[in-house]
Amino acid sequence: MLDTVENTDTAATAAPEAAEENQVLFTDFGLDARVLQALVDVGYEKPSPIQAATIPLLLEGRDVVGLAQTGTGKTAAFAVPALSLMAGLPATKDTQILVLAPTRELALQSADAFASYAKHMDNFTVLPVYGGSAYGPQLAGLRRGAQVVVGTPGRVIDHISKGSLDLSNLQYLVLDEADEMLRMGFAEDVEQILATTPADKQVALFSATMPGAIRKIAKKYLNNPAEITVKSKTTTGANTRQRYVQVMGPHKLDAMTRILESEDYDGVIAFVRTKMATEDLADKLKARGYLAAAINGDIPQQQRERTVEALRSGKIDILVATDVAARGLDVERISHVINYDIPHDTESYVHRIGRTGRAGRTGDAILFMTPREKYLLRAIEKATRQPVEHMQLPSIDIVNNKRLAKFSEQITETLASEDVSVFRDLVTTYLADHDVTAEEVAAALAVMAQGGRPLLMEEIPQAPARQRERSEGRNDGNGSRGPTRPLTEGNATYRIAVGRRQRVMPGSIVGAIANEGGLSSAQIGGIDIRADHTLVELPADLSQDQLRALSRTRIGGELIHLELDNGRKPARERESGGFNDRGDRGGFKKDFKKRDGERSFGDRSGSDRGGFKKRDGDRGGFKPAGTRAPRFRD
Repeated sequence: MLDTVENTDTAATAAPEAAEENQVLFTDFGLDARVLQALVDVGYEKPSPIQAATIPLLLEGRDVVGLAQTGTGKTAAFAVPALSLMAGLPATKDTQILVLAPTRELALQSADAFASYAKHMDNFTVLPVYGGSAYGPQLAGLRRGAQVVVGTPGRVIDHISKGSLDLSNLQYLVLDEADEMLRMGFAEDVEQILATTPADKQVALFSATMPGAIRKIAKKYLNNPAEITVKSKTTTGANTRQRYVQVMGPHKLDAMTRILESEDYDGVIAFVRTKMATEDLADKLKARGYLAAAINGDIPQQQRERTVEALRSGKIDILVATDVAARGLDVERISHVINYDIPHDTESYVHRIGRTGRAGRTGDAILFMTPREKYLLRAIEKATRQPVEHMQLPSIDIVNNKRLAKFSEQITETLASEDVSVFRDLVTTYLADHDVTAEEVAAALAVMAQGGRPLLMEEIPQAPARQRERSEGRNDGNGSRGPTRPLTEGNATYRIAVGRRQRVMPGSIVGAIANEGGLSSAQIGGIDIRADHTLVELPADLSQDQLRALSRTRIGGELIHLELDNGRKPARERESGGFNDRGDRGGFKKDFKKRDGERSFGDRSGSDRGGFKKRDGDRGGFKPAGTRAPRFRD
């Protein structure tokens, strides 16, 4: 039986002056003083509705089922009471808090939040564990002792089965985004983990929806839980145009530069996630000639006020900030907000873009996103009930033509306003002494004036033209279905010769490509698994060495034959027996013979062709058949 409590969030608009129904303060909860001080450090005063409803119940020791959308403050809702309760227990190195999350991104987000709220607690360790990362640091962290473990179900099960994670003293368990975990196929993993935990633990389950499977878990593993429902009505300003750009991390700076050079803007705030990133991005923008400055939590208040005043007066044009540092910032001239790093919750997104489009003015909000962050964009659109339109970056020709025109204007302005007689005499003398033309001297002076900065921008690596056309919905005349999503800037679509018939999973594809191609998982974009092949987004400028290594890679015993996706071949080529990208397998011979230097990566088929075997439920890793090497799982 669930005790139901409904807490409806009033419209949380972008305007900071909007009235709030919730007048409860964190100081009213009786939290441990160290946890409360950490909340003060990050600028928290009033809890969100989900926090106000759940924190008192969790502090009482009740099990809780929280129904709320992403971005309503769920992480603090379960982390703050958990840490406050643990602060009152005897010191131990045992794992007392376990948080299960469906993805590594959410696991890292929760781990960061726990670390932030526990920073005043001595000898208290938070450890994220997730598939796709090395076992060594995780094992070392567990041996040293981690009071809080935040992980994805597959990797948590791996550590439990190896004996490296002991949950016998577990006090508090959180299932975050429970419906998403079930949707991704983690139901059995979650139940297996729950079955290994003490019966007297406290459980907090958070979910955006309440399908039957979630109710079943709540009934079986939670003890008389209270059900808290928060209906989010978060909205964004009607005067703000919202757009997003799919761009990989290494190309974000060039993407931002293109936007700044092709759009009219006044003041700009660029939001990043970390204090270090504010300084780094501000320095890079200044090196490109922009008037930029950084603010973050480490900058003294007096200096922060001077920086904001410089933005207000036009002495600087771009402010690079973290969410905490920009809290309460109100500068009328802000025309653009750039989410350089996508926020992990919709509340932060709404607050960020609320810095523009104020007092009846129009504003622009631009979001940078990698394919793996698409779920965050969906959460933003769902919570705000407003679409975010896809934006094509301005072409390199547009940017460079504007640069050339601007440089030409500077020459005209200098001739009209400055006394150039000294330099004219210098050039005349130089021409008399050297066998060069006046044009060459002028060009050399222009290079000197640039101060080592290139005048023209180089193109971000581009996918082949046919791929770009198909990703934009244009037909290539051969009936190609093409990628099912817009191409990410800097990426191209590659084709590998394994698909659903070979029972491959995204995890095995990511692991094989990352290991053999020397890529990080962050460089691997969208994965579209089809009947007998798969389309994968990878950097458009893969080196020949990387292409050679990947061409020798196997998954489930089969060579993946990685190559650029060129679409469906014309009918005459398909009829001749050549390999058809979209289903004609007549000319493709399965090669199961393993050559020297080739690596084989397993799938879920259970067929171990001399390579790697992967259990059902594994979502990102590999186990060498016949060994006790760690299994990589999400």
